[in-house]
Amino acid sequence: MTRLRKMMLEELERRNYSEATTRCYIRTVEDFSRPFKRSPDCLGPEHIREYQAELFKQRKLSPSTVTQRLAALRFFYLKTLKKTWSIAETPYPKKAFPLPSILSREEVARLIDAALTPYHRTLLMMLYATGVRRAELTHLKVSDIDSQRMVIHVQGGKERKDRDVMLSPKLLEALREHWRALQCKPSAWLFPGNPWHTGDTPIDTKVVWHACKEAARRASLQKDVHPHTLRHCFATHLLEAGADLLAAEAAVPKGRGGLLKKTVWRPTTCAPLSGPLYPSRGHLQPSSALVF
Repeated sequence: MTRLRKMMLEELERRNYSEATTRCYIRTVEDFSRPFKRSPDCLGPEHIREYQAELFKQRKLSPSTVTQRLAALRFFYLKTLKKTWSIAETPYPKKAFPLPSILSREEVARLIDAALTPYHRTLLMMLYATGVRRAELTHLKVSDIDSQRMVIHVQGGKERKDRDVMLSPKLLEALREHWRALQCKPSAWLFPGNPWHTGDTPIDTKVVWHACKEAARRASLQKDVHPHTLRHCFATHLLEAGADLLAAEAAVPKGRGGLLKKTVWRPTTCAPLSGPLYPSRGHLQPSSALVF
């Protein structure tokens, strides 16, 4: 480990940054210095401008991704190197706010039914029935499922916030089937890693991504579908079913950007929330140990 890397890791740890943010920031500084073949502490504003232009023109990265890369470099220069950082010389790009793809309830049912394996089917059901993010899904523990109160505890979500999400009867039954199918019953993680699902660590978020993409391909869905799409569908279908806006915001917390602000939430119907997971409107209440 180089001196600079050690210094940056120490600064990140002092501020209690998450593991994901730490990995992202370290990779960004490595990626920044690689094409110049020089140590990053020897690079200046002109190199940052060139790097930023490359991210847009050659790599075709989104404005939000470029902003994240610039935030990593800003941290490196300000906190690690104790140098100045000029916003005027390295402006953050303007963000685009496209509307997300929303699947109908029938399309969601097709997506879940097209899952490659029962394990993948359970992952997709969890995403849609609870509105959790894929990182939150992978870090769920067996003790987070409360079948008595019909809620799921999400611990350490975005911005380190804990919350409870709803647990429908159909999802609870699917989780029990998932538990019975596991060869080695996990003591901690609800979705243990490795190909046989017997690991001591949780599955990677890429597993959830590939499960969703493969199911969308098998279901022949024409829309762009990824795990976060099901989170948007969860919130949209709640509102279309007549749920109160405040209740929907509680079930799908906004985070930094605001999920409900990212979409023009205009319910087109007031039909009860139905489909593959919610048989009636009686389970719309916002939703801690799984009693199998």
